[in-house]
Amino acid sequence: MTALRPERESDTSYGQQSYGVSGAFEDWSGGGGYGASPQGEPYPPGPGPGAQSQSGPRHPGQYASYEPVPEESYLPPVDEETVALRIPDPPMESGDPVAGSAASSGARRDGSPQGGRAARRKAAKRRHGRHGGAPDTSSAAQADDGGRSRAPLSRVEARRQARAGKPGPAVVASRAIGEVFITTGVLMLLFVTYQLWWTNVRAHAQAGKEASSLQNDWASGKRNPGAFEPGQGFAILHIPKLDVVVPIAEGTNSKGVLDRGMVGHYAEGALKTAMPGDKTGNFGLAGHRNTHGEPFRYINRLAPGDPIVVETQDEYFVYKMASILPVTPPSNTSVLNPVPAGSGFTKPGRYITLTTCTPEFTSKYRMIVWGKMVEERPRSKGKPDALVS
Repeated sequence: MTALRPERESDTSYGQQSYGVSGAFEDWSGGGGYGASPQGEPYPPGPGPGAQSQSGPRHPGQYASYEPVPEESYLPPVDEETVALRIPDPPMESGDPVAGSAASSGARRDGSPQGGRAARRKAAKRRHGRHGGAPDTSSAAQADDGGRSRAPLSRVEARRQARAGKPGPAVVASRAIGEVFITTGVLMLLFVTYQLWWTNVRAHAQAGKEASSLQNDWASGKRNPGAFEPGQGFAILHIPKLDVVVPIAEGTNSKGVLDRGMVGHYAEGALKTAMPGDKTGNFGLAGHRNTHGEPFRYINRLAPGDPIVVETQDEYFVYKMASILPVTPPSNTSVLNPVPAGSGFTKPGRYITLTTCTPEFTSKYRMIVWGKMVEERPRSKGKPDALVS
């Protein structure tokens, strides 16, 4: 049993002594860097335990006073493996290239992946494959995309996403209506092009061919009978002011005569009119104002006195424009009478009547132009002055 010891008078606390008091510590080493001489002067630091100081050997029981040393001189070295509390490393700045590379790759400074055990397991799978084989390139590509990898969609989510990507009924209907409108517009454009351009090209070609055939027959001396078949060309109409040269065919049928670029002679039923060679009568002609050669498009520009010439196999018949009726209903057939109503003529004579549709590009009304014969000239005497000048 250990005997009791009286407490020290220098301090009331057990096992503690005040620093800086003479005799507080006993120099066990016999000389060192922490002692002081009896006169209060500190000993110089010695080489270590067992070494003698410059002032001589130390004696047992000799105490040395302690002189405080700055605190920063005694900071212990940083030990990364210690389990004691320590001051954490300062956070990395965003501009630090090391910090930027670590943040973009999703790993810590020491190379370990961020997150818990599941994140480390996923990172290991991306590096070494699912079963330790080749790396998963798809997962690596997803990880490279901003450091975020998407989990695979479930079957329900995939179906929901597919249904969301499909267009609704309203979208499908609007698309169908749009396609119908586009197709209709294209068809209308093609139709207008056909009517305003192609029909003229084709009609001019057909009319030119018919006129050449007539002139060749006349030059070869081939004579035609006085009565002509419907659609058969028998004369050529000249309107010098409008630069019109177009064949005249029997009848006013659209498909067989007018649509082929020719002008037609009213020669059927109640609308039958006289021929140019008749001593009296009204020679009535019809022609398109627009499309299909449009030979009468500009007859509204004729003025009184302008020549209108009809060329046949044997003669030239020269008319002078007399009057015009700008608008009249299609049912007004009196304009074709032997003495046409509204023309200003008051007695029988040798007249010509040109009829066409008006306004342009419609067939709602008719425009009428009248002329009166002023010269009948045999072909043997050459062309009339109206065709020479």
